Amino acid sequence: MDLNFLKWHLLRGSFMRRVVMRAFMLVVAMIVVSLMQMAHEVRMIEPITLNTDECPLNLGSNPDFNLTGFLKSASRFAFPLLGDSSHVSCKENVNLTKTVFKELMEKNLLRSNARSLCVGEGSASAVLALRHLGFFNAFGVERHPFFSLFKRGFVYELNFEDNHFDFVFSGDLDHVSVPSLLVLEIERVLRPGGTGAMLVGGHQLYSGGLVGSATPIASFLKSSDIVHICRVGFFTLVIFKKRLENFASFEHFQLPTNCPSMAKNKPFMKCIEPLADKIPSRFDSDKLSYLPEFMNISSRNKLVYINVGAGEFAKTSIAKMSKPYCSDHHSGFDVYVIDHKTNVLTSYVTDPGINFIYHPALVGENHAQEISPDEYFSAPWDEEGFDFVRWFNETVSSDDFVVLMMNAKLGELKILVELFETGAICHVDELFLLCLDGANCKNVLTSLRKSGVYAHQWSGD
Repeated sequence: MDLNFLKWHLLRGSFMRRVVMRAFMLVVAMIVVSLMQMAHEVRMIEPITLNTDECPLNLGSNPDFNLTGFLKSASRFAFPLLGDSSHVSCKENVNLTKTVFKELMEKNLLRSNARSLCVGEGSASAVLALRHLGFFNAFGVERHPFFSLFKRGFVYELNFEDNHFDFVFSGDLDHVSVPSLLVLEIERVLRPGGTGAMLVGGHQLYSGGLVGSATPIASFLKSSDIVHICRVGFFTLVIFKKRLENFASFEHFQLPTNCPSMAKNKPFMKCIEPLADKIPSRFDSDKLSYLPEFMNISSRNKLVYINVGAGEFAKTSIAKMSKPYCSDHHSGFDVYVIDHKTNVLTSYVTDPGINFIYHPALVGENHAQEISPDEYFSAPWDEEGFDFVRWFNETVSSDDFVVLMMNAKLGELKILVELFETGAICHVDELFLLCLDGANCKNVLTSLRKSGVYAHQWSGD
């Protein structure tokens, strides 16, 4: 009888009620915490009106800005060697990140019109440094891994679409439990051809000097190559670029408001021939809707033909294009062939009407350069010595009619991306993209046309 009474007391008494109530409260607390984390997992730093000579101290007027988080991160930029916030001021943090961004700008890896993202506890200071340098399309996200009941694990995801940013920076790699997931997320939101930069400290994980600092990051990257490593104070700056193999989107580039070729071509974009589902077996010039058929180009100063990476087709393509272009103009084409093939060079060396420019980077090698183990090594960026965009800007003017023919391989696509990044594409009136070896250019051409480029699919002869 006593045993049955004890069982009844345990099941029906206050002890069981307390156990059930505590378990219930624990479950509710976990759900509430998870929901709060989901609701606030990304805190955007919107454009702020700042005095560029001072660190911000009063940002409470911005409803989307977390003041507590900002002051915490601004005083301590998540660098392990900096120690307590009392030892490092906001201005010192901004100066450090300015040094990082200036290094990138000197290497032509960061442009002022880049859509930029800073990830980590010090994102506010990093965005402030970018704004000091004239970057007004910059955002920050204070990202920390958290446990999600819904995803049943730790979440490192950034709440942005794939290929969304031109530049992503983080100094938070030393502070996450799974660095590879953070690197992969940064790589995911970075557009092909875009630049990523990681500032790593003196943690024992990164032993072995500059190369030792870069090796873990290199092992995490899936579709990017490390292009530069250098010292910044007590830290190591590791810079990588996302490869262009599957690049097919140009719409996200922010071109200048005054973009001559786009504005002039806009009324005629509806006249361009439809794209073929399959690459044609031969180049049929009669099926192309050339721009001079709809636009009067007789007032243009010069006709400029530029062939990049497909020099073997230059003579034949010019012969086929002479009638639709030159019949409406007082002169023929100024012809420039840019290629890496020596046999193409020899075929044009005796032709006075063609200017040949040797560009070894068009060889199309995809592997990253070897990195010297020298402790003070700074990886060279422009070994080839030919800057296409600079040459282009010096060669053509806004009064010229420019036809650009180019291969659809990696080296040429890099040049095309640079034309968009710098806005030089605004001086290209008509573009022909050569699709050979089974390359599928339809997605790239569709994106070019959506961006306002009068672009054709070209299959050689």
